[in-house]
Amino acid sequence: MTRDRRLPLPVVVTTLLLSLLTASLVLLLRADAHGTGFPAGYTGAWAVFAAAAAALRRVPRRHVVPLVLAGAVAVTATGLVAAPRTSTDSYRYAWDGRVQASGVSPYDHAPADPALAGLRDDWLFPSAAVCGRDGAALAPIGDGRCTRINRPAVHTIYPPVAEGWFLLVQALSPDGVRHKGLQAGAAFLALAVSGLLLGVMRRRGDPRRAALWAWCPAVPVEAVNNAHVDVLAALLSVGALALVARRRHVTGGVLLGLAVAAKLLPAVLLPGALSGIRRPRTVAAVALTAAATVALTYLPYVLLSDGSVLGYLSGYAREEGYDDAGAGGRYALLRLVLPDAWALPAALLGTAAVSAAVWWRGDPERPWHGALSTAGTTFLLLTPGYSWYALLLVALVALDGRWEWLGVALAGAVAYLAGPVTGTVGVTAAYGAAGGVVCAMWWTRRRSGGRTSDGASAPASSPALSAPRRRVDP
Repeated sequence: MTRDRRLPLPVVVTTLLLSLLTASLVLLLRADAHGTGFPAGYTGAWAVFAAAAAALRRVPRRHVVPLVLAGAVAVTATGLVAAPRTSTDSYRYAWDGRVQASGVSPYDHAPADPALAGLRDDWLFPSAAVCGRDGAALAPIGDGRCTRINRPAVHTIYPPVAEGWFLLVQALSPDGVRHKGLQAGAAFLALAVSGLLLGVMRRRGDPRRAALWAWCPAVPVEAVNNAHVDVLAALLSVGALALVARRRHVTGGVLLGLAVAAKLLPAVLLPGALSGIRRPRTVAAVALTAAATVALTYLPYVLLSDGSVLGYLSGYAREEGYDDAGAGGRYALLRLVLPDAWALPAALLGTAAVSAAVWWRGDPERPWHGALSTAGTTFLLLTPGYSWYALLLVALVALDGRWEWLGVALAGAVAYLAGPVTGTVGVTAAYGAAGGVVCAMWWTRRRSGGRTSDGASAPASSPALSAPRRRVDP
């Protein structure tokens, strides 16, 4: 009797959808799309991603891990096909790495400072002829010169672990590699996240969940093509939560501290990392270790720098409207029902309430569940205008399986790519729709007994928090 060697139909369908996703991302990143062209193509890639993730649910388990890995490599590689398309942040990364390699603290001088003129080259600081031709995409620095670095008159805002990553990439990159070194490094980190998610999910859940990160269009676009350092923070955060779930609290606290010192945003994961932990000694093992790690990573830069290591952080917060809700699209959902002056206090109160509930009622065996609740709620309350912030959220979705939170990540992309055209109305609509989907799925799961998409039990008591199956107090 001859054994049938044909692949199951769900494997074939999923492979075809992955091929379509890969092709669409290559075309999107290589095309010179302007106006609504890029947002439309990006939305289309998300639609294909959703179809591929849905098809994966019918794939036999023995084929899942090879398929997720192959898809991760193919999708991640698409981010390498072009120079950064929608962000100039990686140029600042390259500059900070170059400045550190010369023995100077990146916190002491802005890129436009003449004191660092000897480090300039024609890539980051084009000639006057190029400035006149492509001036719209470049920032002037005086004397007819310009730079690809955004905000060249202000100091860097990136924390020390991020700065260490920039220095490492600078040290390992061949001369003249330009943006490709950062993109290649980011691709390595993105694949490391995929591998780590698969490792965790094979022991603790369904490995299909890893595809929610590995195949998500945000990864090749924001993590790889734009080379955002958020991918490093996502890797460290996933590792931290995985270790805490295994009761390796000190090591998990160290990784969480490194994640915070890479991007600051992972600080909102602390309540999730402390889910259901009541014993003060265990709380301290995570929280104090994380805080000490952040302090220690800053210490070398404090000693080497003449100025503040916080750089332009406070100015950035003001620029983005986090201190004045009426200045931009922040707190868009809160401003629908509250005066602008109340938006910031309401956001802080809402985040604190969810954080307290996650800590007190969360499941210590699934810290990523509470971490996704706090991070996702923070996004909905703050409505950030930069899509790459949500890379952390995408990684948490892959850990926890609550796919509806991906809508918040897509809303951030809408706010960033279409916000300049649609204004606050578009930001509000995007985040409002995402929040509506989250609430609808919470209600659906509550009525169905709290079943998740992979069939695991996860009863929910609120849109931001699902009650644990059982509480263990380490």
